[in-house]
Amino acid sequence: MNETITHLKQSLKTLNLTEAAQIIDESLMEAEEHQWTCSEFLQRLLRYELVRREEKQLARRYKWASFPEVKTLDEFRLEEQPSISKRQFQQLRELLWLEQNYNLILLGPPGVGKTHIAIGLGVEALHNGCKVSFVPMDGLIHLLKTQEISRSSQHKLRRIHNSDLVILDDLMFMAMDRNEANLFFQFVNKLYGQTSIILTSNKGPEDWGELLGDQAITTAILDRILHKSEVIQLSGDSYRLKYRQTIFAS
Repeated sequence: MNETITHLKQSLKTLNLTEAAQIIDESLMEAEEHQWTCSEFLQRLLRYELVRREEKQLARRYKWASFPEVKTLDEFRLEEQPSISKRQFQQLRELLWLEQNYNLILLGPPGVGKTHIAIGLGVEALHNGCKVSFVPMDGLIHLLKTQEISRSSQHKLRRIHNSDLVILDDLMFMAMDRNEANLFFQFVNKLYGQTSIILTSNKGPEDWGELLGDQAITTAILDRILHKSEVIQLSGDSYRLKYRQTIFAS
């Protein structure tokens, strides 16, 4: 019997059913105890294999997404953000805009929830089987400037280009020189039409030209980003200041 189980395990591994191979012993004992039919036994093995594969794939997508922290839409204090209605929030959550390759531009002052919403939508996309990449703007510029000399940068950019959703955080937080602006245009142009982008920024598109330093490049970038996009202007007080923690007793 042990030899038979060993052969079964090896066969499952050869067929790349490694998760099922790990529970073959206990599954055989359960089948004998509960008098499972052959179909019930097979269903148990395959269901376990599929669930474990999905869990591993989700964990891998989370790792590749590189979120600075995981924030869900359920944790977002919608009642404290008057600029977006419950219906609009739900529409964003349904991800139809992602299926249609729409971009989202989340604007507003620091601390009003732009990054939280962006990450929350990224998490929803991950759980729907999408590949997501989160990258702060300064990190993206570094990758673009070092891609010719760094394999690590090449690898990370390749992963970003292959994503279904790219989240660019703190867009226009800092001014770019002409070379950086040109590299950013090439990046946006490569994603155009095949990947959805979520941008967070405390400056509106009308101010981007000043930070990019080149009106022609700015126009070309805006043309591609705004072609199919939804601009959401958030307002209100900073959550960070409102819910700041203190070392002193109240």
